[in-house]
Amino acid sequence: MVMQRYLLTYIGVVLTLNLHHLIRAIDVPRDLHQPPTITKQSVKNYIVDPRDNIFIECEAKGNPVPTFSWTRNGKFFNVAKDPRVSMRHWSGTLAVDFRSGGRPEDYEGEYQCFARNDFGTAISNKIFLQVSKSPLWPKENLDIQEVHEGAQLILACNPPPGLPPPAIFWMSSSMEPIHQDKRVSQGHNGDLYFSNVLQEDSQTDYSCNARFAFTHTIQQKNPYTLKVLTKHPPNETSFQNYTDIYSARGITERHPSFMYPIGTISSQMVLRGEDLLLECIASGVPTPGIMWHKKGGDLPAGRTKLENFDKALHIANVSEEDSGEYFCLASNKVGTSRHTISVRVKAAPFWLDEPENLILAPGEDGRLVCQANGNPKPSIQWLVNGEPIESSAPNPSREVTGDTIMFRDIQSGSSAVYQCNASNEHGYLLANAFVSVLDVIPRILAPRNQLIKVILNNRTLLNCPFFGSPIPTLRWFKNGQGSTLHGGNYKAHENGTLEIIRARKEDQGTYTCVATNLLGKAQNQVRLEIKDPTRIVDGPKDAVPKKGSTVYLVCRTRHDPTLRLTVSWLKDDVPLYLGTRIRKEDDGLTIYGVSEKDQGYYTCVASTELDKDTARAHLTILARPDRPRDLELTDLSERSVRLTWIPGDDNNSPITDYIVEFEEDRYEPGRWQNHSRYPGSVNSAVLRLAPYVNYQFRVIAVNEVGSSYPSLPSERYHTNGARPEYNPTGVKGAGTAKNNMVISWTPLSATQVYGPNLRYIVKWRRRDTRESWSNRTVKGDISQYTVTQTPIYTPYEIKVQAVNDYGMAPEADTVIGYSGEDLPSGPRYFRIRQPNLETITLEWEHPEHPNGNLIGYTLRYQAFNGSKTGRTVVENFSPNQTRFLLQRTDPISRYRFNLRSRSQIGEGEPAIGESPLPLNEAYTKPPRDIATQGWFIGLMCAIALLVLILLIVCFIKRSRGGKYPVRENKDVPLDPDDQKVDNGSFDYSDEDNKPLQGSQTSLDGTIKQQESDDSLVDYGEGGEGQFNEDGSFIGQYTVKKDKEETEGNESSEATSPVNAIYSLA
Repeated sequence: MVMQRYLLTYIGVVLTLNLHHLIRAIDVPRDLHQPPTITKQSVKNYIVDPRDNIFIECEAKGNPVPTFSWTRNGKFFNVAKDPRVSMRHWSGTLAVDFRSGGRPEDYEGEYQCFARNDFGTAISNKIFLQVSKSPLWPKENLDIQEVHEGAQLILACNPPPGLPPPAIFWMSSSMEPIHQDKRVSQGHNGDLYFSNVLQEDSQTDYSCNARFAFTHTIQQKNPYTLKVLTKHPPNETSFQNYTDIYSARGITERHPSFMYPIGTISSQMVLRGEDLLLECIASGVPTPGIMWHKKGGDLPAGRTKLENFDKALHIANVSEEDSGEYFCLASNKVGTSRHTISVRVKAAPFWLDEPENLILAPGEDGRLVCQANGNPKPSIQWLVNGEPIESSAPNPSREVTGDTIMFRDIQSGSSAVYQCNASNEHGYLLANAFVSVLDVIPRILAPRNQLIKVILNNRTLLNCPFFGSPIPTLRWFKNGQGSTLHGGNYKAHENGTLEIIRARKEDQGTYTCVATNLLGKAQNQVRLEIKDPTRIVDGPKDAVPKKGSTVYLVCRTRHDPTLRLTVSWLKDDVPLYLGTRIRKEDDGLTIYGVSEKDQGYYTCVASTELDKDTARAHLTILARPDRPRDLELTDLSERSVRLTWIPGDDNNSPITDYIVEFEEDRYEPGRWQNHSRYPGSVNSAVLRLAPYVNYQFRVIAVNEVGSSYPSLPSERYHTNGARPEYNPTGVKGAGTAKNNMVISWTPLSATQVYGPNLRYIVKWRRRDTRESWSNRTVKGDISQYTVTQTPIYTPYEIKVQAVNDYGMAPEADTVIGYSGEDLPSGPRYFRIRQPNLETITLEWEHPEHPNGNLIGYTLRYQAFNGSKTGRTVVENFSPNQTRFLLQRTDPISRYRFNLRSRSQIGEGEPAIGESPLPLNEAYTKPPRDIATQGWFIGLMCAIALLVLILLIVCFIKRSRGGKYPVRENKDVPLDPDDQKVDNGSFDYSDEDNKPLQGSQTSLDGTIKQQESDDSLVDYGEGGEGQFNEDGSFIGQYTVKKDKEETEGNESSEATSPVNAIYSLA
């Protein structure tokens, strides 16, 4: 943040540090008599446009109002005799009107204006009037310019002498500018210089053109035609540097020599205050370079500039110190040449002490001084009222001594206008200064009783302009005090201004200025008030926001409460336009959605009528970089190419990366893909290329803000084909049905095809077998192949190999795939145990036939109590889990369970069952110790007897070999209302036995089978049904899908003594 404070200029307060304004000559009030004074005149050398009317200006003031007359070429010019010439009213300006005819050239010459009144005559400079000229180019026949390649050449322009001189430029006859550089350039004289000629210079012609500023016309010279004689045919070879061109074409190297100026020494004269232009143009092979030096010192600092490819040295506003010897060095690989230019600085007359108007009272003394300098030293000539002072009437009070006129005891009637002419061979100076003899009582020229407000601690000027003759003396007083204010914090100046060096609070008050001379006195009062300064206490800070963000620039101020404060904003020193996006707040400025155009310097200006304070901050907008441009492909080879680009503007955020993208038009036209990435410090990269791709590239620049727009595409580059080097990736085999396998892969990209007619050879065989490979060839735009008639979920070895018209890719890697899956069989050995009244434990083993990838188990269970059922709960288990612990919600309800294996295809066959009957389900009274009850002891004895009878019957049946048909239990949905099927039991059908409804479960939850004793023994000895050590039943459940067995669901379980006994419980 940069803060600046200013003090403003107000009425009656002159805020300038230039003391010249505090001691300048006092102006005569307009109501008093005074000699004429020239106030406006035309320039000495006056060039006019011949198409316009002519106006020669001359204006003057005086009292009485002056009258005007003119001389032309030293003789009186009678305006009234020429009808085309008139003089403006109350002015001496001449107007020449050509609307009715006439030639402007007839009015060329030297004019001088005379302004007269009763107290003297003032004269203007001598005005030399010329009419602008733009003559036609003289007709000339230009021969063909024959020149050997490598030689120097100068094409002369020689423009017609215009007034003012025309501006020169070279073009072809088809109006194409001639390209200029270190080798070919235009000199200050308008000629076109070739340091050495090359064959390509003959490809155009050369015409010099002159542009005349006043007439706005362009004159064209007949064109030059070049014929370059060369040892080699054109366009045989092209090189990037001149040295290679010269050596390739057999051009002999040459030592530098100067074409302008000629020789080794020259001189040049320049007038003081003008610009100096030194020029050195050299020839040679290779083209020489130019360097400038000044003998015995350095080139002038701050005023020196090299132009025209260092061939010209420009020094601005020269002075005598710039005289001396300057030399230029022309160098190439062959050698160095030197040319010395001696510079002489002359000077037209310039003022050292210019005469000023002099006001004297009768009897006073005074003097006029006219001092000037120049080279050569100017002569001084005095005139009075436009006539040489030597030929004027004698004046005893006047004495002329060289550059000074002394007046002693001057008398009334001696008023006149004196002219001083200082001249030498380079020009002249003319100054008018009047001497006015007056008797005037003092008067104050400022408004009366001013109120002046100033800022605390600032330098303050209280102005009290006055006039009188004799010149009055002026004194200042404060608050009516008698002492004069001068010294310390106060300083009184000759023109009546009181300077307060540093305004303090105690300086506030009323100030009185009193002007006194022999004829009387005059006074005026000024009221001074001291105000507190305006300050920005918290100004805007430099910020670097991102494009699109919101920026707040703070500007908090403090000011004198009696002054009205205005806060405004500038952007780059221009008033800021406020709108919906840029809003001015009470203490700052908010810019919404900043963009690149918002970048710049923001200045907060807090101002009152007296002063202002500013604070400035710079806003640097970070934006995405501009797109790279001018992409070029070089170093073309079979598998690489160099890409070069020109970076765009980084928009204040350094470019960190370049992304190179490519597009090919054979497989995916219009789709741009990433090729490579490079650091932001490079603008050229070697790109690795793939065979058989028609490349086109573009570049994206990246900085912290984001990515640029892509560059325009490069030209295309096509690579030759080759056999593939890569095989498809992502090869896998998976079935979509239980009898197939789909082999899929990720096809090769456009940069991996490497040649025409891409195909894929698909191979497969079952793993761990000795069978031969099966194979199919598919087109390159296919990405899968389906193998049919496969066994369920069988592993296969798979290969996919790429091939094109150039050959085959390397042998493909083998991957393992699987044919399609089917529903899995049910879980084996599903067991339901209830170790206590709080928990139920479920255990199972994996299905015998997973038929695929087993992904888990799904358990559905439902609580029931009699006819009441609860909601179905679903649990999903991982494929490794084979045990589940269920926390009972109450000790009364039982549970139905349905467990299925789950694969990718779905859920397989269920294993179903119910939880055992809780021990306290048959009792409605609080539990008691029944072990001591007599009935319980009797019941146990009866049960033991019945078991003994059962064992005997089973033994007898077995000895007879009796068998009963056994049927597997049918999978029945878990319906809470269906009481006909007891899950987990075996279903038997026997013609000799009647069905007994409702099979019973054992006390430990084992599901009992109802069949003949003989059959039960058989299953007891078999592997399909057995008792665990804890008495639980292990059941293997399978479901047959034959419709013939569905009627088995209606058969009842066979009765047995055991069932009858357990039914009593």
